Amino acid sequence: MNHDIVRHDKGPIMSSAVECNGMVFLAGLIADDTSKGVRAQTEQVLSKIDALLTACGTNKSRLLSAVIYLDDIRDKEEINKAWLSWMDPSHPPARACVQASLATPATLVEIMVVAAK
Repeated sequence: MNHDIVRHDKGPIMSSAVECNGMVFLAGLIADDTSKGVRAQTEQVLSKIDALLTACGTNKSRLLSAVIYLDDIRDKEEINKAWLSWMDPSHPPARACVQASLATPATLVEIMVVAAK
């Protein structure tokens, strides 16, 4: 069994992605442009997820789980529109969507995923 751990975009507090034993764990990701609405922020985050998964040698069809944190749970339908147009409909992951206080008042959504390689 291979226990090598690979950390991507390692910083002083966290790594953006960690690979171990054929699994990829992404940190909670937020939009770079928080002046946009929740759907646009969600689309930005999903794009970041795609890029990190690609860097780790996998893709969204290999998602195992996702946790979506919303500043306001009433925005769930808007993020679902972005999510449904992005995700692989043949391979939906397990998912939770919860309301949470996020890092800044302008941050409307944060998404964290786990994928297989």
